[in-house]
Amino acid sequence: MDPTSIAPVRAVLDGLSQLVVGLADLIHPLAGASATGVAVILLTLVVRAVLVPVGVAQVRAEIQRLRIAPALAELRRRHAGKPEQMSRAVQELYAREGASPLAGCLPTLAQAPVLAAVYTLFAHARIGGEANALLAAPFAGLPLGSNALAAAGMGVAPLVVSLVVLGLLAVVIEVRRRADLRFQGPPAAADPALPGMAGMTAMTRVLPFVTVVFAGVAPLAAALYLLSSAAWTLLERAALRRLLGRARATGTAPA
Repeated sequence: MDPTSIAPVRAVLDGLSQLVVGLADLIHPLAGASATGVAVILLTLVVRAVLVPVGVAQVRAEIQRLRIAPALAELRRRHAGKPEQMSRAVQELYAREGASPLAGCLPTLAQAPVLAAVYTLFAHARIGGEANALLAAPFAGLPLGSNALAAAGMGVAPLVVSLVVLGLLAVVIEVRRRADLRFQGPPAAADPALPGMAGMTAMTRVLPFVTVVFAGVAPLAAALYLLSSAAWTLLERAALRRLLGRARATGTAPA
C-alpha cells in the first residue's frame, strides 16, 4: 500500500505542495527557474520563525545545564558503578533546579514532521496515485528530486550544485559545533571512573556530520531544508545565547 494514499498523509502532502507552488509563483519574477527551490528555503524559514519560542526554551535549558554541570559531574563521580543511585540523584538534582534533560530535544522533535513531509513530497514519483510534478522543478539546474549520487551522472554543473549545497551544510555544522564548544567551555578530561567517555566525546565530533551524509542521499529539496534550518539554528543560537546569557548575568529577564 502506498502510504501517500492514506487520507491524512495525502492531505498534508497536498497542502505542502500547494504552499510550495504558491510561494514559487510569488517569487518566480525574482528567482526564475529556481523559484521552487527558493520556496523550499522560504518554507524552512517560516517554520523556524514559528519555532522561535521553542528555541528560546532550548537555550534557557542549555544555560541551566551549564549551571548545574559541576554538581552533575560530582554526582556521577560519587555514584560511579551505582546506576540506580546515580539516576535517582540526577533526577533529584534536575527537579531541585527546575531543569529538564529533555528540553533541548524539543526543536528537533518539532521540526521532524516538517522535514519528513518535505522529504516524502520530493522522494516519491507519485503521490496518492498522481505524478509528482514538483520532482522535475530545478534549482540552479538540478532537479529537486535528485540527490548527490544522481547529480554525479548528470554532468559537471549539476554535480557542482550538489557539492556546493553539501559543502555549505558541512561548514555551517562545523561553525555551529565550534560555537557550541566556545559557549559550553572546553570538554572535561575523561574520568577514569566513567568508562567510554573518551569514545563518547569522539562521537560528538563526528555525529553532526551524519546530517551531511543524509543530505547527500536525500533529494535536493530535503538537503536545502537541512542547510537552511542549520543556518537558522546557528544564527538563532548566537543571538539567544547573547541575549539570555546577558540577562542571566545581570539578573534580568529579556523583554
